[in-house]
Formats: sequence, C-alpha cells, structure tokens
Amino acid sequence: MTEVTIIAGSESDAELVKKVEATLQEFGVKYESHVASAHRSPERVKEIVKNSKAKVFIGIAGLSAALPGAIASHTTRPVIGLPRNVKLEGLDSLLSMMQMPPGVPVATVGIDNAKNAALLAVEILAVGDEKLKKKLEEMREKGR
Repeated sequence: MTEVTIIAGSESDAELVKKVEATLQEFGVKYESHVASAHRSPERVKEIVKNSKAKVFIGIAGLSAALPGAIASHTTRPVIGLPRNVKLEGLDSLLSMMQMPPGVPVATVGIDNAKNAALLAVEILAVGDEKLKKKLEEMREKGR
C-alpha cells in the first residue's frame, strides 16, 4: 500500500521528485509519483488526492506554488510543501506555501530541500511504526 503520494506541478520538477524518492527508498517507504498542476490540471490534482490511499502527501512546486494548498484543500491528511527555486531565489514559492489560511495547513520545508520533505514524511509515518522510528534514530546517530 502506498504510504506517500508525491505530486509535482511540472515535469521540470523531476530532479526534486527523484531526490524525494531516493530518500523514501532508503527507508523502505512505498510511494507513488504524479505530475499535475494546480492551475493547468486542477481536476487531475483533485482526482489523485481523492483516489490516493497514502497517509502523507508531498507537493512540489515553484513560482506561485499553489499545488500543496490545492492538495490540502482536498484532504485532511498531512501535506508537505516542497518549494522550488524557479524565480526570486524560491522565496515566492516558499511564502506561497507557508501563507495558508487557518484550517488548511501545509507543512513547508526549505527551498529545494527534497531530503527534508521526504524525512518529514517518514517522521509522520514513524509515529505509528516502530521500525521506521528506529531507522530514523539510526540515521541521526550517523549524522546523515
């Protein structure tokens, strides 16, 4: 069963998607990845979210970066926003993800910080999974 659903707003986000996937693979976390834009294909975003059985979502986007918020508008499951540095050193993306209205939270990691997005998803999953919790603790002990 899929534990994390990754949605990228564009094919140009592929590098960050691969980094997220690589970290999730290290922990043996099952994931699925999609490309869907909050602006160009909003119905596809809604369909992916509604049909996903994942416990956590990661939304990757640059520029207006509305994707994580669009994901959060269709679920009460945790959503992690991964802002991409496209323009303005990524600050436009970061602020867009962080300024969600009350009641529709999006946890946001640093600009282009794919590893932290994946690790936050693993931490959320580890709340109910002792094996994942132990793997995280071991990783931190090694200083990675």
